[in-house]
Parts: sequence; structure tokens; C-alpha cells
Amino acid sequence: MRVMMDAKALNAFMRDEFPQVAAQFNVERVAPMEADVRLLVDEQHLRPGGTVSGPSMFALADLAMYVVTLAMIGPVALAVTTNCSIDFMRKPEAGRDLIGRARLHKLGKSLAVGDVLITNDGSDALLARASLTYSIPPRR
Repeated sequence: MRVMMDAKALNAFMRDEFPQVAAQFNVERVAPMEADVRLLVDEQHLRPGGTVSGPSMFALADLAMYVVTLAMIGPVALAVTTNCSIDFMRKPEAGRDLIGRARLHKLGKSLAVGDVLITNDGSDALLARASLTYSIPPRR
């Protein structure tokens, strides 16, 4: 399958369509059916105890799946999450960005199914694993 949007195009799309989110995330890498997204961790993402909050990790997983889907189908802003399940396995290390590695397992005309593995930047230790399904609106 051919990539329709590279990291530069996806970052520009996010700045234009979702400026409230774009400042917190950066698309790092795109390949066929894969994408890596960085959560730029700062104070707003922390919970008591100095670790990254679950909602911030969920947002990373959701955005990474959105990004990998758009990378393959092009700029379809109305693709939406229809299902997500996330397992939190380890506490993130304080003061380090998180990386969400998204992979599509199925890309159809109306659904995209995949998973996102979340790690601290520079570490292979798995912090969380999310399984997601996205609905792709019909082309007009």
C-alpha cells in the first residue's frame, strides 16, 4: 500500500485542523501502515506522583491511530474513533516524552483496525498497549 501523507504533511494538517492538539504532539515517522507519534510531555500531562496521566496516554494512542489512518487514506478530517481498549502496564518515567507506535492491521473502505504501543522516548519497555478501530466516512 502507498502512503498518501508523510510526516511533514500530517504535522501541517494537524496544525491547520486541530491547532489545540498540534502543539502537544509531533508525527515522527510514517511508513506503509505504520506511524510513530511523540507526546511532548509537560506539566499539563502530569498527575500526582509526577507521572504522565492515563488520559494523556489515551490521547496519544488515539491520535497515533488517527495519524496512521490518514497517512494511508489522505486528509479525511472526519475519520473518527469507534472503539478503543487500552492496557496500562508500567508507570511512565517522569520528564520524558512518550512515543506511540501505531500499526494498522486492516484498512478497509469504512473501517481501520490497529494497535498502538506506547513507550518512553529512548526505551523499549512497554508502558501501554491500545487496540483501536476508526470509522472512515464515505468518499463524496
